Amino acid sequence: MTVLSGQPPSDAELLASIRAGDRAAFELFYRRYANWLVLRLRYRCADPALVDDVVQETFLAVWRGTAHYRDQPTGEVAGWLWRIGSRRLIDALRGHGARERLARLLTRYRPRDAPSAEEQVLLAVEHGDLAGAIERLSPELRAVLQATVLDGLSTGEAAVLLGIPAGTVKTRAMRARRQLRQELT
Repeated sequence: MTVLSGQPPSDAELLASIRAGDRAAFELFYRRYANWLVLRLRYRCADPALVDDVVQETFLAVWRGTAHYRDQPTGEVAGWLWRIGSRRLIDALRGHGARERLARLLTRYRPRDAPSAEEQVLLAVEHGDLAGAIERLSPELRAVLQATVLDGLSTGEAAVLLGIPAGTVKTRAMRARRQLRQELT
């Protein structure tokens, strides 16, 4: 990395140096954009630990070269970095969301003194056939269950993926939960 006429290096110069393995260039790039990216991601996610992980993953992708900036007159490095970070945040939130949606799916409508949904599922797996119950769902119900629970997509994302209205996704998800509940209890 060369500094001409006392001016700090441009983003493009820093990225070229980073591609060549220059740690000092990477540290300067990180100091230039890390706080900005953290603040921006915190507007999208209230979990500071998750935001910190996403920022780390974003800069790791830059350092490893898995994210490539193409010098284009209309593109800015900040926008490029934001796209990487926001996509990684969406992926992380989908992972968190899928686990939370599955927990809500399993515990919904349970009487207070009844065994938890997790206990019922474990008993059903032990004494029943969870895979068989899912397999016995109609293809439409199984597709919605796959998209919303297993893949962690939102109702809107599942609707686009499956080519059906969002209301239909909700209805089919409700029917799939009801049918699984009946077969596994």
